[in-house]
Amino acid sequence: MERWRRVIGQYRSVPSDEVPVVLSRDGTHGPVVHGLSAAARARGIETGARVVDVQAIHPDLHVEPADLEGDITLIKRLVHWARRWCPWTAQDQDHGLLLDVTGCTHLFGGEAAMLRDIRSRFALQGLTARCAMAPTPGAAQALARFGSGAQICTAEDVGAALAPLPVAALRLDAQTTRLLDRLGLKTMGALSDLPRAALMRRFASLKPERNPLILLDKALGKAADPLNAPPDHRHFMARSRLPEPVLDPAPHLPALVDDLCTLLARAELGARRLRLTIYRIDGDWRALGVATARASRDPAHLRRLFDGKLENIDSGFGFDLLTLEALASEPLPLIQDHLDGKRDPSADVAGLLDRLVAKLGSEKVSWPQWRETHKPEAVEERAPALQASPTAAPALLRERPLRLLTPPEEVRVIYAVPEGPPSQFNWRRVTYKTTRHAGPERIAPEWWRDRPGTRLRDYYKVEVAGGQRFWLYREGVIHDGRGAEPRWFLHGLFA
Repeated sequence: MERWRRVIGQYRSVPSDEVPVVLSRDGTHGPVVHGLSAAARARGIETGARVVDVQAIHPDLHVEPADLEGDITLIKRLVHWARRWCPWTAQDQDHGLLLDVTGCTHLFGGEAAMLRDIRSRFALQGLTARCAMAPTPGAAQALARFGSGAQICTAEDVGAALAPLPVAALRLDAQTTRLLDRLGLKTMGALSDLPRAALMRRFASLKPERNPLILLDKALGKAADPLNAPPDHRHFMARSRLPEPVLDPAPHLPALVDDLCTLLARAELGARRLRLTIYRIDGDWRALGVATARASRDPAHLRRLFDGKLENIDSGFGFDLLTLEALASEPLPLIQDHLDGKRDPSADVAGLLDRLVAKLGSEKVSWPQWRETHKPEAVEERAPALQASPTAAPALLRERPLRLLTPPEEVRVIYAVPEGPPSQFNWRRVTYKTTRHAGPERIAPEWWRDRPGTRLRDYYKVEVAGGQRFWLYREGVIHDGRGAEPRWFLHGLFA
């Protein structure tokens, strides 16, 4: 909600604090509440509730769509930004962070001083942080989300600190929480005081991440709960500092590419996106980017991607610094070449795609993609070659013509066999007489996509007297209640 207010406030007015605001996302049975303002939370609204139900109770509710991708991007950036306090940080659910500060608190003056610094620096970012420090990740999560919001407990008093918290603090699902509530186990202290043998038999079938006893042991430090922190983002860059300003970056590009490929080879990575930047002597800079269809660290290939583009860089009065960065990289292990000297055909295709995209633009080069649909005109779609890979055509297409008419052309039927193909039809002022046919192949409307009243199709493979083969379909059947007499269309041509 705080991120939404900050983003929306840049280009329009934000509702006042007294107005209840909720952010909605798509749910199983319609939009559900994703985020809440303080005014909405004060009215008892909870996340996950259906928006229509909440609006029925609160007609003055202000609903806005949630930006889920933006929230995910923010939390991922905060995971690495939080490593200013410790080297091990990880994401906790959808809107939390876990920091392993073992051995780092003395650098900030102790545990209390570190928590104050964390809260103040998040506040400078426009974000409210509820913090807690505990000897286990489970205890820290529970205290931060259900405690006072600024609590420190040691290994000796972790049990007493967790005892008054609700069992929902163990990150249980709704079904397990309701079961514990019906059993009268509403707090973590009540759960830990009961004999474990009877409870273990009841929860033996649950997975470890749902079992309340296992989660309680992890929170109390009786079971291991390691922190799986994501690796740091590795930035690969090659620099070239010049003794005096120059105007042409072309002579310096080969050395930059070689240095960058050497760095990538040591890490067994390949570049997917590159950016060449020149820093002019007037304080300005210019950048040029290229992309590859698959990871590559071939210096000759990467140099060719910049052919014909360097002339478009405005060097001004000259530049004295160049950098070449790998903005995106992927694993590319060292592979021995074939002993027979043969090349990898997929590498040649990828190189061709890279050169075509560099010359024509990413929007001009595309792959065919196949959709899961029976409609012939909707089976194929196009996707940018650098963003997707070609997919295998469905087996159903082997029985269909490769050449389709867009849109299908209506034919005038002179005589039609009942529940069969036309014996004679007229297409483009030419009359054809059917000699052989195969079918029908019935394609029903897709009720989740098509408009109400859409009629089914019966497709026929037709061979006429001249030897030509056509693909025709009848739209609708007699007395189907969705229109007048059925219509005939020619949709494809066989070779």
